[in-house]
Amino acid sequence: MERLPGFRDFYPEPLPHVDVWSADARQYIFEKWRATARRYAFREYDGPPLEPLELFTTKSGEEIVGQLYNFADKGGRAIALRPEMTPTLARMVAAHERNYKKPIKWFALPQLFRYERQQKGRLREHFQLNADILGETDPAADAELIALLIDALRAFGLTAEDFVIRLSSRNAWHDFFQRGGGDPAQEYAFYQIVDKLEREAPEQSDQKLSALGFSLAAVNTFVEQGLPTAELQSILDNLAARGLRDFVRVDYRVIRGLAYYTGVVFEAFDRKGEFRALAGGGRYDNLIKLISGGKVTLPALGFGMGDVVLLELLKARGLLPAFDANVDVFVLVEDEALRAPSLKIIQDLRSSGLVVEYPLTPGKSDKQFKRAQELKAAFTARLEGETQVRIRNLKSREEVLVAIGEVAHHTVFKR
Repeated sequence: MERLPGFRDFYPEPLPHVDVWSADARQYIFEKWRATARRYAFREYDGPPLEPLELFTTKSGEEIVGQLYNFADKGGRAIALRPEMTPTLARMVAAHERNYKKPIKWFALPQLFRYERQQKGRLREHFQLNADILGETDPAADAELIALLIDALRAFGLTAEDFVIRLSSRNAWHDFFQRGGGDPAQEYAFYQIVDKLEREAPEQSDQKLSALGFSLAAVNTFVEQGLPTAELQSILDNLAARGLRDFVRVDYRVIRGLAYYTGVVFEAFDRKGEFRALAGGGRYDNLIKLISGGKVTLPALGFGMGDVVLLELLKARGLLPAFDANVDVFVLVEDEALRAPSLKIIQDLRSSGLVVEYPLTPGKSDKQFKRAQELKAAFTARLEGETQVRIRNLKSREEVLVAIGEVAHHTVFKR
C-alpha cells in the first residue's frame, strides 16, 4: 500500500529512505515559528481542515474548484479541504471580532491541501506559518508583519545574504494603471500579466499588455525606477529603525496574482534564486467584508510561509541541526529483582522533566549499555542495592553515587 501522490510520510531520524520526510525537522520548524510569533505577541488560533466549498469560491471564484479536494459529504453539503487559511480566519473573525481588542494579532500552523500538478517546492499538501494583523490601517502594521517574517527566517540562522523581502504595492500599480488610461474592468487582468513578467517571454507579455493599452517598455521603466510610495517609504523607515533595512528592497515586479490584495504586497526569496518564493503576503482590507456578506468591515493583512521550500533552503545552506533521540538518562536494569524500584526511579526522573529510556524486558548488561550509546544518552543510572543510584556521565565518564530519594533533582543532571 503506497501513499497518495503529492503527500508525505514523516519519520523520526535517522531517515530510512531518501523519499521520506523528517518528523524531527518538521517539529524543529514548528518550534521556531511558534517561538518567533509569540515574541511578537501573536496569539495562536486554528480552524477545521474541512470547510464549506462556498467559503473558497466566495473569496476566489468558481475557478478555484479545479485546484481543490472537494466533495459532497454524507449530509449532501459541498465541502473542501482547506487550500489556504485566510478564508477560515476571515470567517472566524467576522463571527466574533467584537470579543477582541484591536489590532488582532494571530498566527496558525495549518496543514493545507491543493489538488494541482506537483513540482519542485510544491506538493499537494504542506504546512504553513500564517500570521495576520486585523483592525489596523496604518503602515506600521505592515512593517510589524514584515519584521515578523524576517525574524521567522532569521530564527533558522538565515541572514540578509540568504534572503530578501521584495516589497511592492497594489496602490502604486493602481495609480500607474489609472495614469495610463486603463479600463477599470481590465485592472485585475493587468495585474495578472505583471505577476507573470518573470515567468513569460517578453514578447508574450508585451502582446498581452498591448491589448490593454500598455507597453512592456513603460511597465519595465516603472519597475526599474522602483520609487517607493509614501506608504512604502514609511514601512522602509520603520524597518530601518529596527535594524532590518538590509532585508528589504522595493520591487514592483511583485504584485501577487490573487485578486483580494488591496495595498502593500511582498514576497520573500532566497538571494541566489534557487528556489520558489519562501513566503508571500500583503493587505486584504475587503476580504472580511466579502466573507461576512457586508456585515463586518475590518482592515487586514497577513502572510504565509510554507515548510517545503523553507526546508529545501535550510538543507542547501547546511542549517538543519542533527536530530538525535535526545535521551537524557538511560536507566540500566541489570538485576531483575530491582526492576520495581527502578521503575519508580524512571517515573521520578520523567516527572522532573528528563527524557528517560530503559529496557522493557530483561537483557544482558552489555546490550543495555550499547542501547544507551545508540540513543546517545547523556547519562546512565543504575540502582545499587535499595538505597543508592550510580549515575554515569557518558561523555566525561565521571560517576557519582546518589541517595535514591535525591536522584530526580540531583545537580548532576544540570551541568
